[in-house]
Amino acid sequence: REQMQHIFYPRGVCSRKMTVEIEDGIIRKVEVVGGCDGNLKGISRLLVGMPAEEAAARMQGVKCGFKNTSCPDQLSRALRECLEKEAK
Repeated sequence: REQMQHIFYPRGVCSRKMTVEIEDGIIRKVEVVGGCDGNLKGISRLLVGMPAEEAAARMQGVKCGFKNTSCPDQLSRALRECLEKEAK
């Protein structure tokens, strides 16, 4: 089965672009442009091999400072959108 790649443009955070790849519901690759470089590289590495739905559930609702969202929260949205595309 082919990997499903999804490009997501986050809103309300410092990062500008998120690319996720999912295969059979498992995260295969995460790349984030912009934002806190080291933290996002670390999060991306931790997510590889993890079920996308579990990762999305863990990151959903995380806030950054006074913002109503965060890069992890936006990444959860990117993962869910990719899962929806994969299901079609």
